[in-house]
Amino acid sequence: MTKIVVDGKEVDVPPEYTLLQACEEAGAEIPRFCFHERLSIAGNCRMCLVELKGAPKPVASCAWSVRDCRPGPNGEPPTVLTRSPTVKKARNGVMEFLLINHPLDCPICDQGGECDLQDQAMAFGVDSSRYAENKRAVEDKYIGPLVRTSMNRCIHCTRCVRFTAEVAGTGDMGAIGRGEDMEITTYLESAMGSELQGNVADLCPVGALLPKPYAFKARPWELSKTESIDVMDALGSAIRVDVRGREVMRILPRINEAVNEEWISDKTRQVVDGLKRQRLDRPYVRRDGRLVAASWGEAFAAIASRIKATTPARIGAIAGDLASVEDMFALKSLMTALGAQNIDCRQDGAKLDPALGRASYLFNPTIAGIEDADAILIVGSNPRKEAPVLNARIRKRWRMGGLAVGMVGEHVDLTYDHQYLGAGPDTLADIAAGKGFGEILAKAERPLVIVGQGALARPDGLAILAAAAKIAGSRDGWNGLAVLHTAASRVGGLDLGFVPGHGGMDAAAMTQSGALDVLFLLGADEIDVAPGAFVVYQGTHGDRGAHRADVILPGATYTEKSGTYVNTEGRVQMSARANFPPGDAREDWAILRALSDNLGARLAFDSLGALRQALYATHPHMSAVDAIEPGTMSLPASTGDLGKAGFASPVQDFYLTNPIARASAVMAECSALAKGRLQQAAE
Repeated sequence: MTKIVVDGKEVDVPPEYTLLQACEEAGAEIPRFCFHERLSIAGNCRMCLVELKGAPKPVASCAWSVRDCRPGPNGEPPTVLTRSPTVKKARNGVMEFLLINHPLDCPICDQGGECDLQDQAMAFGVDSSRYAENKRAVEDKYIGPLVRTSMNRCIHCTRCVRFTAEVAGTGDMGAIGRGEDMEITTYLESAMGSELQGNVADLCPVGALLPKPYAFKARPWELSKTESIDVMDALGSAIRVDVRGREVMRILPRINEAVNEEWISDKTRQVVDGLKRQRLDRPYVRRDGRLVAASWGEAFAAIASRIKATTPARIGAIAGDLASVEDMFALKSLMTALGAQNIDCRQDGAKLDPALGRASYLFNPTIAGIEDADAILIVGSNPRKEAPVLNARIRKRWRMGGLAVGMVGEHVDLTYDHQYLGAGPDTLADIAAGKGFGEILAKAERPLVIVGQGALARPDGLAILAAAAKIAGSRDGWNGLAVLHTAASRVGGLDLGFVPGHGGMDAAAMTQSGALDVLFLLGADEIDVAPGAFVVYQGTHGDRGAHRADVILPGATYTEKSGTYVNTEGRVQMSARANFPPGDAREDWAILRALSDNLGARLAFDSLGALRQALYATHPHMSAVDAIEPGTMSLPASTGDLGKAGFASPVQDFYLTNPIARASAVMAECSALAKGRLQQAAE
């Protein structure tokens, strides 16, 4: 540690700290525009100037290391002043230069109220300008459907350039020209290609880059803000939902170092319009081949008549990818009360089973643990499409150096260098035998084997899981087997045991013609149900499940209810209700509770609190929010033979993976652009 004196206060800091970090450690607030904790240092805005005793002029605190500071003539610790007249005059000068060309259109700028330039101009700006020249004019650029540009406001902090180059890994943005003619743009003004591009709007300290779908919709002081959890993938990114009245206006990231740091994917951010389009807002019953609006009583009566006309062995339930733990617990409780054993939360047929132990289906090293890995093998997954924020964490570890990455599956661009090893199980068998990349994994102290659903949702999925577990091996305090889920509800469903009971059918068997008389779909839209069964669809959007349904019960989306979700690493997280569902739609557990009365199988809870008490009594780890319950694994000795077909990622279109995304016009535009980009690359 090194001693340094900041504004008369002595602190001990690591020598690799910058002066900016040292000053903040001492409690001093340092203004900045170009500096960002997660990006490389540019040192080009000069707003963070401080006075260093012995230096001939103020220094940029973001680019000056503590170890570079010289002690005083008698060995005194280096002294830094952050509020001296010299510093204030220097920052006033910097602000004056920044405002020379800034258009000062705050009344019509969407950044108003959240603008770093506004805040710092209040502290360091003056009420007049010494410059009479015309302001610089810059043409606005098209950089895609998600980010709107107003480049007259750009102060050339280069945060967006560094983000796309370092975090996103696509290098979409850059600077052209020099001096007064410098402009930030994409290559030939084309759309950005990253799945994380929306984060540049958060990074921009002025109003040059803004969320395009949110343009001119609302002001920040009009919005009520609710901290919640994302369900667009299985990562469980921390988000903030901003609502005006009953309408969700925007979704922003929250800082969670253990999961998403401060990034979110574009689907998470811009799926907002899908929350209100194509919504189911009343019950429907199919009569004479057509779905007609009905009352809750009529819908429940239609279901009850079918249930009473069949046997428990002919009743089944499938939970979808966005269901909360409470909803699945209520549905499982109802099925148990009816005596039905046919339940499943694995729409895709993944060969995962809670009977094999919790560690057999978790991302055991944890998301943050990626930064500790020294070798990574990716099997049957494309993390860039399945979990872009997790892929950025892998890239972050790759940029640190000393990381070997191998890929078995589709040959895709992951935004970081990796060895493409092969397409299928034959390659995996060679690695398990210690050949090729297997030697690197065997020598690694902390190997990480990421297994995707593209490898597990196959007939030989269990054999692939066993091979991956063998490759990962076991190290002292390190379990390198990392199952990457794509569904937000999957781990929670497996934790609840939402899988077929003794003699029960799985999802694939339940959807076959003639298999069941009554089938409940709890938001299950990624599966086709053959004709024959009476289908009760409980969901939010008029998607595939609703089209097949005989009775529709309108539910609530993740922003419209408080629910528990368990992410891919087994972390229990809780979302909060930000707004209310439309029309007659209700929370799913409440619908099931009301339905149970009509079926003569009354559930033993009347409120969300009572439901959670029952849930916690059965599954105590669900009460430990933001904690990960460690698990064990006991794979069977015989898991069958590996197949021959190559692995394929289950996510082919990143932007259209669930009913909410498919209802979004913004996601449809992004999907069309992505397909066009692929066709152009193929040609």
